[in-house]
Amino acid sequence: MFRTLDQLNVRGKRVLVRADLNVPAKDGVVTDDSRIERSAATLCDLARRGARVIVMSHFGRPKGVDAAFSMHFLVGPLSKAVGQNVVWAEDCIGRDTARLIGSLRDGEICLLENVRFHAEEEANDPAFARELAALGDLYVNDAFSCAHRAHASTEALAHLLPSAAGLLMQAELDALSKALEKPEKPVAAIVGGSKVSTKLDLLGNLVAKVDYLIIGGGMANTFLFAQGKSVGKSLCEHDLADTARDILEKARAAHCHIVLPVDVVVADRFGENAATQVVSVDDVPDDLMILDAGPASVEAIIDRLGGCKTLVWNGPLGAFEIEPFDKATNDIAIWAAERTQQGRLLTVAGGGDTVSALSKAGVEAKFSYVSLAGGAFLEWLEGKELPGIVALSQGA
Repeated sequence: MFRTLDQLNVRGKRVLVRADLNVPAKDGVVTDDSRIERSAATLCDLARRGARVIVMSHFGRPKGVDAAFSMHFLVGPLSKAVGQNVVWAEDCIGRDTARLIGSLRDGEICLLENVRFHAEEEANDPAFARELAALGDLYVNDAFSCAHRAHASTEALAHLLPSAAGLLMQAELDALSKALEKPEKPVAAIVGGSKVSTKLDLLGNLVAKVDYLIIGGGMANTFLFAQGKSVGKSLCEHDLADTARDILEKARAAHCHIVLPVDVVVADRFGENAATQVVSVDDVPDDLMILDAGPASVEAIIDRLGGCKTLVWNGPLGAFEIEPFDKATNDIAIWAAERTQQGRLLTVAGGGDTVSALSKAGVEAKFSYVSLAGGAFLEWLEGKELPGIVALSQGA
């Protein structure tokens, strides 16, 4: 088990905080500040308690020092989020950085330059990790979204300094634990997206943990094809039919009920104002493509979810980016959000497309927890150990 923030005595201490400030941006302007806002809670808590807060993060995938990937543009948005002027350091290691940190007063916050300007970060280089560690007295990991990577600032530091999970990390782990490790049953999972091949480990892990596995999106087409149904011109991994049948068999053995569409929305193209029709999954025309689950499928899914206490969601049920192919995802998201607000369903969702779809449906804030972690969220659902979490648990 890892330490939490309230177990650290931070007054007057230099606290290195690994945050995830890898935010969407265009022309040096943040286009979505969700990660900054979520990171602010830990930084403000530490500052309020008299810590000298040193924020580390990466931004993008630079190959060495590259002004296009400098994090200097985040000083303003971060300052606004924490309610004080954030000090800027032009590097994340070195004498100048150490001198700047040495001048910080209790309660001040400093943002370091992109840790990925140094190749040693991603290589998890011990010497680089020691240089980072020399800047602080304590280490706080608040970047669950980076915990699946064994990098110097996400893994090695936890072995070099007394460490703890930040508030965001703690909230994420609590939510995921309630959803899969110690859930209130019955448990359902919605897994959507385009390809079965990208979610084989996820499906394999979930069939052993949930009571209902609802499969949507392009993935569902592969399962329908595996059952001998025609999917027309739909996205489908025909070569994975045997794999889909294996998953169906494993689900039966584990007493997990797999829910597939019974009707679908089809069109001749994926585009606005495309002519659509609803057909049974047994009657998909050869010249059309499946782009969403149909109304009968939505009813069947809601009927299954009606008796559930916990829902984990990763991936949309249709091509939600364009109307009307967002209807199934929207209808179920709105129903789940209402159920959550009534205290009758714990809802935990994550993954880039999932977050976008829930936001588009206007319900992101009404779910129990929505993870912005992407790859780390997916690996957790797959049952994999995350290096950053393991390191926190072992501690220094």
